[in-house]
Amino acid sequence: MSTPPLASGPAGPDALRPLLDTVLDALTAGRDERGGPLPAGGPDAVAARVADALGDVLPEAGDPDALRALVHALAAGSADPADPLCTAHLHCPPLAVATAADLAASALNPSLDSWDQAPAASALEAAVTRTLARTAGLADALVTTGGTESNQLALLLAREAHGGGVRLVCGANAHHSLPRAAWLLGLPDPVVIPAPNGTLDPAALDEALTALPGPLLVAATAGTTDAGLIDPLPEIAGLCTAHGTRLHIDAAYGGGLLLSDRHRDRLAGLEAAHTVTLDLHKLGWQPVAAGLLAVARPHELTTLHQRADYLNADDDTEAGLPDLLGRSPRTSRRPDILKIAVTLKALGRSGLGALVDQVCARAREFAALVREHPGFELYDRPVISTVLFRPAEADDDTVATVRRRLLHEGRAVLGRARLDGRLWLKATVLNPHTRPDDLAHLLKLVELAERSLPG
Repeated sequence: MSTPPLASGPAGPDALRPLLDTVLDALTAGRDERGGPLPAGGPDAVAARVADALGDVLPEAGDPDALRALVHALAAGSADPADPLCTAHLHCPPLAVATAADLAASALNPSLDSWDQAPAASALEAAVTRTLARTAGLADALVTTGGTESNQLALLLAREAHGGGVRLVCGANAHHSLPRAAWLLGLPDPVVIPAPNGTLDPAALDEALTALPGPLLVAATAGTTDAGLIDPLPEIAGLCTAHGTRLHIDAAYGGGLLLSDRHRDRLAGLEAAHTVTLDLHKLGWQPVAAGLLAVARPHELTTLHQRADYLNADDDTEAGLPDLLGRSPRTSRRPDILKIAVTLKALGRSGLGALVDQVCARAREFAALVREHPGFELYDRPVISTVLFRPAEADDDTVATVRRRLLHEGRAVLGRARLDGRLWLKATVLNPHTRPDDLAHLLKLVELAERSLPG
């Protein structure tokens, strides 16, 4: 058997070209087979089709058709975030230019744990992260795998800044990764502040900060995962300043509003935070993963410093080779910054801001359709691009059943959220190509699914 070709090196591009044709053809065939936003039949049917395509996971002899067969199976069995009827989650359709850049990153395979593995990538990351941090009003940023890692790092930095101990204070609306991070880091149980109407209550926060012994870390949210709501950031920042309390803002969803001249003001107060979670695989249209943690005090990042002689020996560092181990708790780390940098430069602030404006406008249009339809109830006007709605006369069991029926039939992918003690269908618009008639069709599918239920 001949030695298989490599993706990089002199022969790499020529080896990749026919393989890319195979991938693109399989993606097209898989999409056509799926025929909608989700494969029909539910989990058992999808698993059976995958098992049929996979066959023997590790055969004695290799299968030359493996690439085509498995890409086809994945495409046919995927939830397609580029389909306008796929609106359940903060799961964006990636831009083509970002995906192409990600191919280059995979082919070159730099690893950002030492300069000699990633000379250009390390320089690119340093420049782009500083720019993105300044966009949020902070000084520097680390690249992460997403909001969960960013939130955990924020708690770690807070713990170390206070000599090893801090207590998290967060709203009942906070992302689940925050209390989990407190548990992972051995911190006390978080203090959970009421979040009436889905946002943190400043009066209750003030009472808690007055009564609780320090040190404390307040975590606010700019873009909740259930309804896309934004906590009253200026009031929270003012309370943290008055009480001498550290502030973290989880803007994994809402941070993309910084790119929009029309919507940026909704994030007033962000610049007062000590740390901010950002996530460009949401309102940034990047392939997963593309998270960041922006920091106001770069010197605090020294807590991540590690010494490994084979990666950052003292004499190498003194000789001018950059030390990358303090830029992440991970060691081997792919250059996710490349796709981000390409996107920022290719589209510019105005181009990305226009995409943000488009999805926010489509969400408002969908909310208007719901509000004007006598058979539906709207939770509230969307703050970012998430719309909560439900059939007007349905109970919670019916709402859940309608959602699952649409999933099982592969017709539409809607999320679910529980607010004010009721279950709502959730549509998060992240596809800038979504048209008004797509939204009308989505509402019609829900209406027909409800009518088709027995009883």
